Amino acid sequence: MRYWHYLYPALPPFQGREQLRAGLGALLGISLCVFLVNLSSRMGVSSLYLIAPLGATAVLVFCVPNSPLAQPWSAVVGNVTAALVALIVVFTVPSPWSVGIAVGAAITAMMFLRALHPPGGAVALLTALNPSEPLEVGLLFAFVPVGLTTALLVIVAIAYNRASGRVYPFRQLETDITEEPALRLGLSTAQLGELLDRFNQSTNLGMADLGRLLAAAELEAAQHRFKGTTCADIMTIDLITAQPDMSVAEAARLFRSYAIKSLPVVDDARKLHGLVLQVDLLQTVAVQDRPVAWPQRPPRRRVSEVMRPAERIVSHDLPVGALLNRLAARGSEVVPVEREGQLVGIITRSDIMRLLLDGAEERMVA
Repeated sequence: MRYWHYLYPALPPFQGREQLRAGLGALLGISLCVFLVNLSSRMGVSSLYLIAPLGATAVLVFCVPNSPLAQPWSAVVGNVTAALVALIVVFTVPSPWSVGIAVGAAITAMMFLRALHPPGGAVALLTALNPSEPLEVGLLFAFVPVGLTTALLVIVAIAYNRASGRVYPFRQLETDITEEPALRLGLSTAQLGELLDRFNQSTNLGMADLGRLLAAAELEAAQHRFKGTTCADIMTIDLITAQPDMSVAEAARLFRSYAIKSLPVVDDARKLHGLVLQVDLLQTVAVQDRPVAWPQRPPRRRVSEVMRPAERIVSHDLPVGALLNRLAARGSEVVPVEREGQLVGIITRSDIMRLLLDGAEERMVA
């Protein structure tokens, strides 16, 4: 009896709102295709009609728009390829052998073109079982009605999913350059792809969404471990700062006197204007294009001329768990912390290391 659980539903319960969203989208998409077909028939275009596998395509593009099998390339190219292959098989292979060969060859062709789309198998089967109309239209059947109606359904799905808050087409790592590197967990595109291949999930999940799932899981774990800890709890508050009009020479003396690695640049209102790192001063005061025996005095430059822009600022009440990847993934050496527009502290890699090592001995014993 313990094996009966394998027969239980594998999908989690859908929320009522999600059921309504998907059902309404399919209704709109198929209805628009019906309208186009009826309009074309009144205009004397007999080659445009609906095919049953379009309903299966509607299930994918409206219910699981994040699946690689539901993406525009898979849907349009997959259905068109399946129809073309089935037509060629029907032309060359006698019945009843043409039916199985058409479906098998269509699946192979779709996989070769990286356009695997389950309704494509139904397109091939329908074409092989009822070849009279497709053969009458010829190879054009693959494009009208199959390709045209599939493309129309995909266009409706793109507009409807985005209007209802779903991402379709799904994100591609190669083009999604606006996302924070922290969401990638430091994993390359190839490494994410290897994870999907290892667990045979390449046809079920995109690499970008896998990266987001892994990052969300790590963030949840970090927040659970450091729950209640905010940036204000670990930041360095005794800051040595500079003002924009301070000379570079004065800033260099501050670095030597206090053995600091970064120098926030603020105005009288404690508003952060930028950061100066040791490497910035080294590049400024280094003697260039002169022999060592003929040093020259560093130019009288101001801190405002060499500082880095004030970026990646965090709020004092940001949970530490949300910050852990930033220093490593972005290569940041220091993260400014603000409260109500004023600089109140900075967080360095050393601060993060102290937090991670806090209680490490107790955890090892446990």
